[in-house]
Amino acid sequence: MVSLFHKVSQDCSRIVTKKYSTSFSSAIRLLHKDLRAPIYNIYGFVRFADEIVDTFHHQDKQRLLEEFKRETYHALERKLSLNPILNSFQQTVHQYHINRHLIDAFFHSMEMDLTRTAYDKSGYQEYIYGSAEVVGLMCLHVFCEGNLDLYQKLEAPARSLGAAFQKVNFLRDIKADYNGLSRVYFPDCDFNCFTENDKRKIEEDIYEDFKKAYHGILKLPWKARFGVYVAYKYYLSLFRKIQRMKSSVILNKRVRIPNYHKAMIVVRAGVKNKLGLI
Repeated sequence: MVSLFHKVSQDCSRIVTKKYSTSFSSAIRLLHKDLRAPIYNIYGFVRFADEIVDTFHHQDKQRLLEEFKRETYHALERKLSLNPILNSFQQTVHQYHINRHLIDAFFHSMEMDLTRTAYDKSGYQEYIYGSAEVVGLMCLHVFCEGNLDLYQKLEAPARSLGAAFQKVNFLRDIKADYNGLSRVYFPDCDFNCFTENDKRKIEEDIYEDFKKAYHGILKLPWKARFGVYVAYKYYLSLFRKIQRMKSSVILNKRVRIPNYHKAMIVVRAGVKNKLGLI
């Protein structure tokens, strides 16, 4: 049965999300049930592509990514793939009319990860757009459920939210990216001499992204608003924790938010939601 195959494919994307990101999977569970599966499908797709460029060092990563990219476009054309992650993703792309150029931009950034280890300002913005902002826009297609006017109004804050999440990830993962993958995403930064001033400039940029994103979250449809707000609060809490740390510390330690803190974020957000403050 085709319907059973599609259901199994979506289950695979849900499992991938839960195994790779407890924070995102927790936030997705707070979305309306109609929105959960398509967001799992998007996350599973981007997670697998990211895994190719970050993990399989003993393989020809360029060839793996080219094959994954080719299989993605074949899945979109056929509206079917025997790869369950790609099958669930193509369903979501077609159901919510996700623009193909967003997928193109995403793959372009993944390809940049294969060859580039440092970025100037222009390259950094290009990479952030393709690796993070377009993912936010894919999700926005789902959240708006076909309302293109609303999509256009929320496009800029959705990009800001994706950028904020990605930049916080970069700060959190400096040690792994630099020592493990020899990557420096932030322009004009030397991690052999990473100063408090360097860190502060990055944080000021991230804070602006969070501010722009917040106003868009408040205008999201009710089905999406609470779950996205909780994800925003997760990352804002992580960001504030990083702000309190010395530059030398984040170079040597991956920052995390404890589970009890995440639980408190959900409780507080739930109270605000009931009071109509979100």
